[in-house]
Amino acid sequence: MNISIKKMKPGAILPQYQTAQAAGMDLHACLDEPITLAAMERRMIPTGLAIALPPGYEAQIRARSGLAIKHGITMVNGVGTIDADYRGEIGVLVINLGQEPFVVTPDMRIAQLVIARYETVAWNETDLLDDTVRGEGGFGSTKH
Repeated sequence: MNISIKKMKPGAILPQYQTAQAAGMDLHACLDEPITLAAMERRMIPTGLAIALPPGYEAQIRARSGLAIKHGITMVNGVGTIDADYRGEIGVLVINLGQEPFVVTPDMRIAQLVIARYETVAWNETDLLDDTVRGEGGFGSTKH
């Protein structure tokens, strides 16, 4: 799949796969100088990039597992979504859940980007849904 990408700032680094079968591409911080995140501080980290996704696709921004486990750096909103009609700069919404300050340096790999297909739905309102074995069983109701 070919997707158009624009460098919004000089020095922006294109997303890159780190292995041949990786699902996510690394996103890099596009900063002029380091940013220090205090414990529990939230920031938007710019990437210097904008993309043009085709209809039916989204770009998901996810935390990097190494930053999460080693330093408590994760996404404020869990997973970020870049819609197919958005053309602005991609920003990574991070939070420092660790107990120590964390320094985000220029060009640091700060998140992952996954391109995913999605479906648009039309709702069919009804008074009755089909039965399943699980039925209305909620959290913790499965026995697996």
